[in-house]
Amino acid sequence: MPGRRRDGRCSEAAALRRPGHQRKPQLGGGTAMATGQAAKSARTVVIAGVPDGLLHNDVMTDILTIHFQMSKNNGGDVEDVMYPTDKKGVAYVTFEDQKVVESVLKKDEHRLEDKRFSRYYPLEVTRFSENVFSSVTCVLDMSIFKEQFILEDLIQEMKKSTDLSFGPLQSSGHISVQGSFPDIKLLRDFLLLKAKSISEKDKREKGTSHQRPRRRQQQHGLTTEMSNFVHGVEKQVVVLDTDIYRYMKSFFPRTFIVSDDTVIFDITDGDVTTLYIENAGSRSDAGQALQVKEKIENWSIKLHKTLRKERIDFKEHTRDEKQRYRRACESVKPHYPHVLIIFYDTHIDVIGNPSEVFEFIKKARNEIQSLFRSR
Repeated sequence: MPGRRRDGRCSEAAALRRPGHQRKPQLGGGTAMATGQAAKSARTVVIAGVPDGLLHNDVMTDILTIHFQMSKNNGGDVEDVMYPTDKKGVAYVTFEDQKVVESVLKKDEHRLEDKRFSRYYPLEVTRFSENVFSSVTCVLDMSIFKEQFILEDLIQEMKKSTDLSFGPLQSSGHISVQGSFPDIKLLRDFLLLKAKSISEKDKREKGTSHQRPRRRQQQHGLTTEMSNFVHGVEKQVVVLDTDIYRYMKSFFPRTFIVSDDTVIFDITDGDVTTLYIENAGSRSDAGQALQVKEKIENWSIKLHKTLRKERIDFKEHTRDEKQRYRRACESVKPHYPHVLIIFYDTHIDVIGNPSEVFEFIKKARNEIQSLFRSR
């Protein structure tokens, strides 16, 4: 599935706040079922640009099947078409032979045509992606920098330093930012340097004039990191995608088990979770917090590359109907012990190995349809 866009608020500019031995669970390997799921995902492509709402879903599914079976489209035997999906205009097509995937991807342009259409519709065909944790949205509070920088100039500098997309600067100093999670982390580091320069300047000014009133940092919403720079408190900070963090907490809890000399606490704000790791007590090893940070970051990188997230939306449904969605997912869950389900009021997020998530979503939708038919 193409990269997702998620809405989250990051109230602190610098932190972008908003995620012994442990045996790794077998994410998609080790059993015949998991092997089959992995093979199926390798035979699947993602189709974007499907005209939504023009025809009945079953008819559109048939049209997609015919299109990708035709030799002129470099197609072949189609095993399954999943349409509609939680993404408007997106379908999944699974072929019987993996070689057909490579053939279909080589075609320069796919045009979906049918006599019931008034025109053709260009389709975007991509490989079934291994990673959809690629786009998050944050809202930065830049007002904390007003006294030291011209905000418009600072934002221009931010734009040059990253590949992020920025919304308009609001009069309150808030600005929305969207882009990949790694780029969000780079922006965080950039703003931390700016924050550090402010705190160091304050120190110099305080040294030359004790009469100068000190800036009230809390009033301006400066982050914990900035307070650390000012007071010299040493702690390690890890910024994680919240979904990655929740998955780690569910399936790798020992990653966060530390000695009595180390303390970890987290702050979650939407898409981003910030972990603070610090040594407790004067006798604690100064390098222990750093080791914990590196362990968490290493796991985060691995999971970022291997996990996938799908979403089942039901925001237009009644409370009773939403309960049916929940029961359907809970009934499927025992067959996928390494898939994480997160329930929200408007949707359900499913996170795990790509092939398992793919199969989970399909079975959950079948179960949902069955529950609705039995009403």
